[in-house]
This record gives sequence, structure tokens and C-alpha cells, in this order.
Amino acid sequence: MVRLLFILLLSSYCYSQSSIESAENYIAKKEFVNAQNEMTTFLESNPNNLEAIELLGDAYGHQKKWDKAIVQYQKLKQKRPENANYHYKYGGAMGMKALSISKIKAVAIIGDVKDAFLKAAQLDPQHIDTRWALVELYVSLPGIIGGSNSKALRYAEELEALSKVDGYLAKGYVYEYDDEPELAEKYYRLAIKVGGSITCYDKLTDFYEGQNQPDKAIGNLEKAQNKHQRNALHYQIGKVSADYNVQLDKGEKCLKAYLSHYSAKDGVPKEWAYYRMAQIYRHKKNKVEALNWINKAISGLPDIVIFKEEKIIISKL
Repeated sequence: MVRLLFILLLSSYCYSQSSIESAENYIAKKEFVNAQNEMTTFLESNPNNLEAIELLGDAYGHQKKWDKAIVQYQKLKQKRPENANYHYKYGGAMGMKALSISKIKAVAIIGDVKDAFLKAAQLDPQHIDTRWALVELYVSLPGIIGGSNSKALRYAEELEALSKVDGYLAKGYVYEYDDEPELAEKYYRLAIKVGGSITCYDKLTDFYEGQNQPDKAIGNLEKAQNKHQRNALHYQIGKVSADYNVQLDKGEKCLKAYLSHYSAKDGVPKEWAYYRMAQIYRHKKNKVEALNWINKAISGLPDIVIFKEEKIIISKL
């Protein structure tokens, strides 16, 4: 009898793990509906399995079904109120819902979003994602409903104590939104010095573009390329060159390098590189070459409106 009970328990455990792993694999492959169906069926007979509830919430969240994700995360924080990550996920889903509804309706739930993040931060002094969420929340909210750059900087300080790179990036983010570009640049540069990841370089590049400083953006991208040797950075240099009509020869050279080394892992389809080449030749007043490149872009991706608009501009040269 004991042996039979052990076999039944082991069989149930194996089924549980198999179903959980299937859902995790579906999510990894971005097959979110399959993950949802897998966990919905599993929870019918295992309604208190926290791992399955979380995976179902994640599957809903990836599909932007915020109300359904909120229901699952709420179950989790009620069952395990001491778990910081459950409060964080609940707050995140509520925050995303707030962004998807009218501003008037969103105001009514912002308090719940903030409370969830603050609770997560209180429960776990080392929860980096929660502190990032609080930085972004306090920066983005108007002061009248609780926005505060000083509070955002407080959580950026907490981030810096946990991870210097995250702290520097967070401070750069706060100062950028607070219209203090010199301080923002300082901290983005510090993040690159300490961390040096592609993300660090991207933040500084985006900052320079936002400040209408394309030459600095290109210089930063070149440094990133020298360090990381990623073909996608060739496209980014060409994009900045084309968008801002600067360093056109360098932009052309980088786009040609991107196309000659192109693979699907580079992320940006070749047609967008064709489009940038067309822009560069338009800036150079070379109508024939510009039309050649834009036609290649349209041929590959005929439904992209901006490609057609570019062709009209080129045709008027």
C-alpha cells in the first residue's frame, strides 16, 4: 500500500513538473496562448500551485491581457503576502493597465501601483527591478498625483548601492527627464565606464539623439562597435547619419558593412538598411541611387508606409 501511494505521488509530481516545464518552454518560444492553455488546464486540478498561477499570469501579461494577469498575480500576493516578486508583478500589471486606459481612469489605480511597488521594495531590500519601477513611476507621474524627482533619485541611490551600473543608469534617466543634460550625460558615461554593456551604450546614444547631438551619438556607437563588434551597430550608425544628414560617407560605409554581414540575428531587416541608404543618397542629391535603394526597400516590405513616403520625396528631387 505504501509503495502504491509512493508511485501515485511520484506520478503526480512528474505530471506537475512536465506541465510546468511545457508552459515555461512555450513562454520561452513566445507561444503565449499555448502556455495559457497549458496552465489553465493544469490549474483545474491543481488550483493552489503557485508556480502555475504565476506562469498563467505571465502568459496573460505577454498577451497584454492585463485584467486577467492582475487576477493571477493578486492570487499570488494573497497566498504569499511576504513574497516581494508577487507584489512587483501585480504592480507591473496594474501599471501597464493604467497605460492602456484613459488618464482619468488611470489616476484611480496609480495608488495601487505605487503601493504594490513600495511593498515589494520593503519586503526585499535587494529587489532591483522594483526599484527601477519606482524610479520610472516617480519620474513619469505629474507632481499633482505623486510624481517626484527627489523620490526617484532616492531609489536610484538604493539601486546604486545594489548595482553601480543600474544606479548610474537610473540617475542618468532621472536627470534626463529633469532637464539636466550635463548630469544625465555624466551618469550615462559612468555606467559605460563601470559596466560597458550594449545597454549602457544604447542609453547614451538615445540621450544624444534626444539632445539633437548626432555626431556625439555616432561617436558613441563607434566606441560600442569597437568594444562589442556587433553588426547591428553598423546599422545604428547609418540610421543616425541618415536621420540627421551628418557624416554621410561614414553612414553609407556602415550600412554597406551591415548588409554584407547581415544575418537574421542582427534584428533589423535588410529593407530598413535599404531605406537608410536611400535617405543618404537623397541627402547627397543622387536621385538615381536613392530611387534604386528605396525601390529595393519597397520590393521587400511593400506595406511599410514610410518607405512609400520616402519615394515620393526622392521623386521630387
